[in-house]
Amino acid sequence: MHGYTGDKQAYLTRLRRIEGQIRGLQRMVDDDAYCIDVLTQVSAATRALQAVALGLLEDHLAHCVAEAINSGGPEAEAKVKEASAAIARLVKS
Repeated sequence: MHGYTGDKQAYLTRLRRIEGQIRGLQRMVDDDAYCIDVLTQVSAATRALQAVALGLLEDHLAHCVAEAINSGGPEAEAKVKEASAAIARLVKS
């Protein structure tokens, strides 16, 4: 079971909302909307995706990483490294 399983429906709802934002962006570009208005919406969609990513990361740390640490062994170290790499990717984006 994944850490986000309990919140799966909430994540799906948020992702569908973001999908709608992206479709709205496509319409804006197709309709030749003002550049700054498009950029504002791109920024909003980006923040929404970042919020989903942070929620998933929090769930991963609280469930998968914590469980691995409690079990100990090489899996614990691997989960911590995996989480660190995920954090690094999020920080770069």
